[in-house]
Amino acid sequence: MQRRRFLQSAGLLTGVSLLPQQAWLRGLLLPASELLALRRNISIYTERGGTIACLLTPQSMVVVDTQFPEQASNLLGLLRATNSQPLDLLVNTHHHGDHTAGNIAFKGMVNTHVAHVNSLANQERVARENDKLAETLLPTTTFTDTWSQRVGDETIMLHYLGAGHTNGDALVHFQEANIVHLGDLLFNRRFPYVDKSAGANIGNWIEVLTAARRLFDKDTLYVCGHAGENYPVTASAADLKAMAHFLKMSLRYVKKAKRKGETLEQILAKTTEIPGASEFKGQGVERILNAAWEELS
Repeated sequence: MQRRRFLQSAGLLTGVSLLPQQAWLRGLLLPASELLALRRNISIYTERGGTIACLLTPQSMVVVDTQFPEQASNLLGLLRATNSQPLDLLVNTHHHGDHTAGNIAFKGMVNTHVAHVNSLANQERVARENDKLAETLLPTTTFTDTWSQRVGDETIMLHYLGAGHTNGDALVHFQEANIVHLGDLLFNRRFPYVDKSAGANIGNWIEVLTAARRLFDKDTLYVCGHAGENYPVTASAADLKAMAHFLKMSLRYVKKAKRKGETLEQILAKTTEIPGASEFKGQGVERILNAAWEELS
């Protein structure tokens, strides 16, 4: 099997590949990556886009999220060094292109492809809007609240706790390994993208993160979609709490400014970080500000 090593992978905050290009996306490319082993045959892969999680043994193979076609093909090459069989399971945590555009690389080699029902609707809608349906491999199985499948000696349990980053965010729990892929429900110390066009809700996002901390335990290892500079794409319950606090402080900050009579333009012009949550950094603070303004209007 190819050598597993850790690459400096603070993660990148990539938006939806099918959305109009934004300046902050340019240059956010990571070098070709390798699998980073976590525990019990679960690894993560970071190259370009949202973090991928994999279950890999000679008999079993599960992939959670797929980045982009080139990166998915690179990953597939690594997987094939151990397992030449079709994927037992492909999961999309949500519909954004940096998590799903690589689905197409697995066409014809997936036994089960699953996502939340809203994620499927969002994937199909965005593909049609961008005339990319022919280039899109859509999930064939959906769920609403929970869904599970046994693969080898691991149980993969999917949970939906409500709208957050989008209205279709799945939490993917490898139960025996006690690893949860949160998709973009967790941006580790980096300003998040809040997709209001796909039902995102900051207030409910806070509740989702709180519910996740109750649902899992103190030993759970979390995988997040993206991370800030010098922060890993793996996390603990404390990082979920920090993310929820950031979201809460963002709403509080915008609400206070609105009460003072400040306009959105004034808030955007003066803000480089969220008071009370200054460890969250990076490009794109305007995304959380715009979303909070809309939610409070």
